[in-house]
Amino acid sequence: MKIQQFEDKGLAQYGYAVLSETTGEVVLIDPARDPQPYYDYAAANNAKIVGVIETHPHADFVSSHLEIHHKTGATIYAHSLIGADYPHEAFDEGAELQLGDIKLKSLHTPGHSPDGISIVLEHEGKDKAVFTGDTLFIGDVGRPDLRESAGNVTAKREELAREMYYSTRNKLMKLEDDVLVYPAHGAGTLCGKGLSEANSSTIGAEKASNYALQQMSEDEFVKVLTEDQPFIPKYFGYDVSLNKKGAPALQPSIEGVVRLEKNFKPEKGAVIVDARSEKVFKKGHYQGAINIQNGNKFETWLGSIMGPNESYYLVGESEEQLNELIAKAARIGYELLIKGVFVYDQQDGEMSDAFDSASFEARKDDFTIVDIRNSSEVKAGKFFEHSINIPLPELRERAGEIPADKPVVVHCAGGYRSAAGSSIVAAALPDVKVLDMSEAVTELKQK
Repeated sequence: MKIQQFEDKGLAQYGYAVLSETTGEVVLIDPARDPQPYYDYAAANNAKIVGVIETHPHADFVSSHLEIHHKTGATIYAHSLIGADYPHEAFDEGAELQLGDIKLKSLHTPGHSPDGISIVLEHEGKDKAVFTGDTLFIGDVGRPDLRESAGNVTAKREELAREMYYSTRNKLMKLEDDVLVYPAHGAGTLCGKGLSEANSSTIGAEKASNYALQQMSEDEFVKVLTEDQPFIPKYFGYDVSLNKKGAPALQPSIEGVVRLEKNFKPEKGAVIVDARSEKVFKKGHYQGAINIQNGNKFETWLGSIMGPNESYYLVGESEEQLNELIAKAARIGYELLIKGVFVYDQQDGEMSDAFDSASFEARKDDFTIVDIRNSSEVKAGKFFEHSINIPLPELRERAGEIPADKPVVVHCAGGYRSAAGSSIVAAALPDVKVLDMSEAVTELKQK
């Protein structure tokens, strides 16, 4: 028996392959959008992919379950409450899947979603591991507030929090302490609020250290779980629906993205996502462009700032970067929203004003300071006393709340998000001088 973990660092997502060495068969659990690593794993082990288990319809990434089914003939297993539109077999509480000397058993563990399941792996008559999806993380449990308006079955956060209380205590915590825990996410995901950097654990270790598994009443648990959760990106409901339906095959979808000539000029009023570095962007860009820099969290911020009802142009520094950006957008299904991609290398467009730390420090009251960090970050402490807090995911809709009577300075925690924030504010307030504090915030906030 072998268990292989696959990681998508950008989305802090884990997928799994369970291999029976006695039969040469593989079952996948929560595979990411790109199926190739799973095909490569099966080929390297002279094995055949015979099944794909979806622990729930994921909100934060697009799964390749349907593509793998079409390619390999593997059966897809999912809980009946998903109401899946793709061919599948129900894998409800008590269902079992035999894989040689391995038995995979379904536990219905609602809490993050009404249709969530955890998969217990039994080998040689003993429970060895549990794949917990977004129910139990290392150091945390899944947030309960993502299915209030998405999916086949919706539920209020308080209701799901109560179900999480019973799923953890009556099912997962009843497993033996030495059972390995393999979650669908690690630190950095927005599906929880306090995940550990570790990529696996044991039931015993989680019972000892996970705040959500400590002794408390149901009401206390609900209060703790529902407070201080991260923001909900705009794309989450879209991905739930796309995963319920089954996403199109990755490569044909990527190849279908329209490639435009260098320095293409979009129509007036078009939404433009410019992923070039902020230094290059500030030297020249199209009016109204949003500067979401290419980086480890590009797809998260793309799906947090842009709604799934919007189409957009995607701008990069090179063809190689465009290929990377399209692949990242595809992880959340946003390649389907791209009107066209092109390279921009001119400096004849709009320019951004430069931020001067000395001038700012000398006369802070002469500026409107906009803090675009998340509410939970600001709750831990403001950097500047009179700043206005509008979180980046809400900035396009709320930029009109920013006073236009003096220059505006935008800051985040380290400089990455403020590039996007300042470009959004500049587009919304064309007659106001807008400055990006960028990385200078790390020094200025300490003074």
